[in-house]
Amino acid sequence: MSASSAFNDEKGGSSSVGEPEYGHDPASGGIFSSDYKRHDDLKEMLDSNKDSLKLEAMKRIVAMIARGKNASDLFPAVVKNVACKNIEVKKLVYVYLVRYAEEQQDLALLSISTFQRGLKDPNQLIRASALRVLSSIRVTIIVPIMMLAIKEAASDMSPYVRKTAAHAIPKLYSLDPEQKDQLIEVIEKLLADKTTLVAGSVVMAFEEVCPERIDLIHKNYRKLCNLLIDVEEWGQVVIINMLTRYARTQFLNPNINESLLEEGGGGDKTFYGSEEDDDEDEEEKEKKSEAPAMAKRKPYVMDPDHRLLLRNTKPLLQSRNAAVVMAVAQLYFHLAPKAEIGVIAKALVRLLRSHSEVQYVVLQNVATMSIKRRGMFEPYLKSFYIRSTDPTQIKVLKLEVLTNLANETNISTILREFQTYIKSMDKDFVAATIQAIGRCATNIGEVRDTCLNGLVQLLSNRDELVVAESVVVIKKLLQMQPEKHSDIIKHMAKLTDNIQVPMARASILWLIGEYCEHVPKIAPDVLRKMAKSFTNEEDIVKLQIINLAAKLYLTNSKQTKLLTQYVLNLAKYDQNYDIRDRARFIRQLIVPTEKSGALSKYAKKLFLALKPAPVLESPFKDRDHFQLGSLSHLLNAKAGGYQELPDWPEAAPDASVRNVEVPEWTKCSSREKRKEKKVEKPFYSDSEGESGPTESADSESDSVSGSESRSGSEESGSGSESEESEEGSETEEEEEEDEDEKDKKKKKKELKKPVQESESEQSSEEEERKHVRKSKQRKSDSESESDEEESESESSQSESEDSESEAEVKKKKKAAVSKPPSKPVKKESKKEKKEMSLLDLDDFEPAPSRQATPVNSFLSNSLATDLEGLSLSDAVLSPATIAPSSALKNYELLHRITGEGLSVEYCFSRQPFSPDANMVAVQMQFTNNATSDTKNLHMEDVKLQSGMRVKEFPEIELLPAGDTATAVMGIDFCDSTQTANFQLCTHTRKFFVSIQPPVGELMRPVFLTENEFKKEQGQLMGMNEITEKLTLDVKCRNEHAIVQRVTTAANLSRVPCGSDKECRFAGRTVTSGSLVLVTVATKEEGAAQLTVNCEKMVIGTMLVKDILLALTQ
Repeated sequence: MSASSAFNDEKGGSSSVGEPEYGHDPASGGIFSSDYKRHDDLKEMLDSNKDSLKLEAMKRIVAMIARGKNASDLFPAVVKNVACKNIEVKKLVYVYLVRYAEEQQDLALLSISTFQRGLKDPNQLIRASALRVLSSIRVTIIVPIMMLAIKEAASDMSPYVRKTAAHAIPKLYSLDPEQKDQLIEVIEKLLADKTTLVAGSVVMAFEEVCPERIDLIHKNYRKLCNLLIDVEEWGQVVIINMLTRYARTQFLNPNINESLLEEGGGGDKTFYGSEEDDDEDEEEKEKKSEAPAMAKRKPYVMDPDHRLLLRNTKPLLQSRNAAVVMAVAQLYFHLAPKAEIGVIAKALVRLLRSHSEVQYVVLQNVATMSIKRRGMFEPYLKSFYIRSTDPTQIKVLKLEVLTNLANETNISTILREFQTYIKSMDKDFVAATIQAIGRCATNIGEVRDTCLNGLVQLLSNRDELVVAESVVVIKKLLQMQPEKHSDIIKHMAKLTDNIQVPMARASILWLIGEYCEHVPKIAPDVLRKMAKSFTNEEDIVKLQIINLAAKLYLTNSKQTKLLTQYVLNLAKYDQNYDIRDRARFIRQLIVPTEKSGALSKYAKKLFLALKPAPVLESPFKDRDHFQLGSLSHLLNAKAGGYQELPDWPEAAPDASVRNVEVPEWTKCSSREKRKEKKVEKPFYSDSEGESGPTESADSESDSVSGSESRSGSEESGSGSESEESEEGSETEEEEEEDEDEKDKKKKKKELKKPVQESESEQSSEEEERKHVRKSKQRKSDSESESDEEESESESSQSESEDSESEAEVKKKKKAAVSKPPSKPVKKESKKEKKEMSLLDLDDFEPAPSRQATPVNSFLSNSLATDLEGLSLSDAVLSPATIAPSSALKNYELLHRITGEGLSVEYCFSRQPFSPDANMVAVQMQFTNNATSDTKNLHMEDVKLQSGMRVKEFPEIELLPAGDTATAVMGIDFCDSTQTANFQLCTHTRKFFVSIQPPVGELMRPVFLTENEFKKEQGQLMGMNEITEKLTLDVKCRNEHAIVQRVTTAANLSRVPCGSDKECRFAGRTVTSGSLVLVTVATKEEGAAQLTVNCEKMVIGTMLVKDILLALTQ
């Protein structure tokens, strides 16, 4: 058949009557015909010189594979095209090869050199596919080639290729376990990778190859915790399971004092709940060195790394993936303090709305949890009620959970629910319900009689299975108090005529035999009836008939001697050897002869001994020794590859193993910070609310050396007041950013080295002052980040998490503005060109008086502005000397993508604008992210609403690539929030930008005494007064927090106040000088009243909204 006719066929024509016809649609059934000609056509297309035909053929072949058809006979034709230049064809060839390389190993080996070339391809997808195919060829001869390929891919620039290298590691290990040591080196290298794409895959490889090498995790522990929120879902599951095992080996049991706390009543909740974070902050430093001693001396204090894990996994309870939620739930169950485990209940109950398969797994785990932690699920009792549409296995598991949750308070509700279930048509479910009623009766003594009566009523049910199950359960219940219930035993004896289920008959006979003295008249008659039908009974019933005969012979031999001998004779010739043996044994025991030994005199004691009542226990009682969520837990048997959950250590292992080594200069600067801390204390001692968290945050950052550890613990310090409520995903993202930011600051400074000037002659005093300011700046930075979640800078943070490259640029920029670390040591090592950079603004101080009022200190803005009037003149605060403040909100003016490499951020510096006091000072920060220099940065074409004015910033003649510059401009907004529009111009481009102020930035602080405040307020009543009632946020119920939030929202000054229930603030609008007065009066339980008095009603209304938002969120 010619090539042309073959291609005609592809297009839908048919060349002769004998050939089949094929549709145009590549997914239509025709093209998958098993006719040999069909594959010939594909082979010819693959051999063609046209890439379009090859691509069409490959698409069809991949479609065949997707439909489950066998395309292995095309392997030789496909493998030839692995060297094809067309990238699309190449991708599809690799998809095919990954599927069939294992089956056609010999042919794949022939193309191994092509795969090796593919590993060097410029396209990351091809490199990854080549490695995937190579690792799919399971032939020991190419192990060295695979090893080399994995090592190279582990150092690849593309995270996708590194991820594929991590996937190849377990494949190589299963092929040749002797490569373990080399593979561990690769795993160690990949564990240090900072990208979220690689994290999950490498932890999976770690779990497959060397799960016992916990030491590889130490240095990466904090990084994994912080990356967790951004890893893909299946990676999260693997990492969480691994970290659960890690934490069980490295931290102390948080419930070690559980019994002691339970004796003390409800103390455990307050200890682990609200106060825990403060304890953690104050005592963390001591704990590092003397954890074992502390365990003996005082209550348990959680390791900050343990807290970091719990805090960073908590937001994942809201994941859309059930497996992630289940993984976090098991982590909390195995690792969290008892008082904190409750948070997982709601998430697990949410999963019960999912598919039945998910429900089954979740309910298995809930059943185990509800045995140990019953209180956790009690509020959600109704979520476990059974629906008629539930499959049987789900119904049985829900019954199990309901039974575990039953207690004196809810038992009546649960029993009412059970009564309904007994009427179900599902017989297995009814039987399980009856068992559940029995368990409730044994566990809760108050309802035992009620349950027994209910079960006895079921004995008259028409359904034999229901009756049989009831008999079995009643037998167990009667063993608890047989003397009270002889009439029930009589009633059951009558059922022997009707019930045919062997287990039920056997149970009745056992009951009558065991308590024959309570029914002396009925028992012999039952034996007589049973002897008649002995030969037709099931084996289990026959054994109980023999037992009944023996017991009656010992207690009432007159009436039953002959019956017993008859039964034993029948049993002697039974087909079942168990029954024959039992009959022989019992005859020797109860019928004394000369030959019978010493045992016969103890026959009564043997047969009629008091037997303990059976304990009806949950089948899930001992399952928690398996890790929850694992296959082994589901099957209740150890599955292959299952890792045992380690026991908690007796004494805490050394926590310093998780500290990451840092360069010498960083350690030096942290030592200097320790000195300054002593200087700071008297400075902060006036405001009580601030000193605690600040000092604890500092002590933490000292105790944990290394950039990653410092970021983790500092955040737990600065957020200590609001630990429980702030654990949302945003906090987690901030932590991750903080950590990466510090690494990138280091890189940034190294790049900047040549530009920095040599200042070794700078006096030690100035150096110390500079560090004081920087450390304050850092603190206020972390404080403001947690307070300003709604700001636009937050949105830029989340954006940076999405794109790696953007994050780098932004973080370099932040690093440059907020804290250039450790200049002194670097200055000594190199002498560079004398070049003034705006990054080094901190070093050029016109007068020491400025030190008294750092804008971004930990103090409230109001106090800073009060001090301003005392020590600052306009001349000192010329635009060039305003320090960039990281405590203020940053807004994005020009994104680096829109600006073609130029990015601009601005903030309202809250400083008087010296050229014109009626203007608002706007501080702008320009960053050149492009590879070329930017020149002549200036403003043009300013478009303003009537009355508004602008004082342009001085032109920036040159902004080198990778550099940052700061400038200050003034805008008179005319006391309105209208936008100022203008063009930002460079030597090549113009960008349209606009600045819109928040209403709080249109004011300047003014100092008033209490009497002046009241007098002015009296004149601004009626239409000029706006009052709103509100409920304060939990984190905002102390005076310090209120002051901080109000002064962050609006540039106002604090007014002294005699009452501790009121906070007052005053300011004037920048343009017209109109007075703005704000009062926040607090009441009981977080209620408060906000009053704003302002001549300008529009400003008053907008200000009320902003302050309300600040105080309630």
